[in-house]
Amino acid sequence: MKKLVKSLISKILKLTNFRNNDEVEKIALGKILKKKNNFKTLQKIEDVEFKIFSQFGDDGIIQFLIDKLEVGYDYQNFIEFGVEDYSEANTKFLLLNNNWSGFILDSSGKNIETIKKKSYFWKYDLEAKQSFVKKENINELIYNSSMKNKKIGILSIDIDGNDYWIWKEISVIDPMIVIIEYNSTFGQNHKISIPYDKNFDRSKAHYSNLYWGASIEALKFLADKKGYKFLTTNSAGNNAYFIKENIFNKLETNIKKNIFQSKFRESRDKDGKKNFANFEERLKTIGHLEVIDVETNEISKLSKLLKTTV
Repeated sequence: MKKLVKSLISKILKLTNFRNNDEVEKIALGKILKKKNNFKTLQKIEDVEFKIFSQFGDDGIIQFLIDKLEVGYDYQNFIEFGVEDYSEANTKFLLLNNNWSGFILDSSGKNIETIKKKSYFWKYDLEAKQSFVKKENINELIYNSSMKNKKIGILSIDIDGNDYWIWKEISVIDPMIVIIEYNSTFGQNHKISIPYDKNFDRSKAHYSNLYWGASIEALKFLADKKGYKFLTTNSAGNNAYFIKENIFNKLETNIKKNIFQSKFRESRDKDGKKNFANFEERLKTIGHLEVIDVETNEISKLSKLLKTTV
């Protein structure tokens, strides 16, 4: 199978007169994988997952969704926050493969300058801006961007911190699809998030890098209030997918609604080195820290809330 894929990629590169570089090979591979998905009988989200530029299998999920939802030209616009240098992002394959227009944000000026030096930056309709995203500025950032008054197909939020509060605050756009990172260490039974702090920095909040974001239940609670239905998570257990209620039925699918406990191990020890903590160890590490129930506004220690599930 690998030989066949390589052969097909080689043919695509020759037909398009592209140089045989890594980025072009990735796009060619994505086209092949997307075409293969058209012939699959979907039972679980893993059936359509593939990674081209996304961190995990989200490129495949996104391609599946935009096809099933028949996203028209007017909605072929995306916004993504927390893209770092855009080498790994949920929307990059959309930009390069589907020619969508986009607005991306990152808090690092160095990252944004790196993006602006890439050839895709002038070849495609992409706006990149440096800003530390917070609820006090998010609507203004979007309103003053190239996305002003445009219909948004996908909003992707991954800022490792105030993700819940940022999505809650957004009012100037009404995306068809929202992809938002959740913290599986917060469990699956409580609607909890870190309390809002406009200056929140994951690496400074706790040495472990485990204290950030919101639980899947908190995001489902917010989604319901904003008129979205939960579809599934990716199989890696870090991104949740929400679809606007009025178009959800267009998917015509009964896929398993995964809510995975993440298996990737990104925790740090006090010296800043990865310590590969498992799920139980993660909870013990940050159990003394406070979280807020987004429905009741009650603040509790994480260990107290999760004592029945730890």
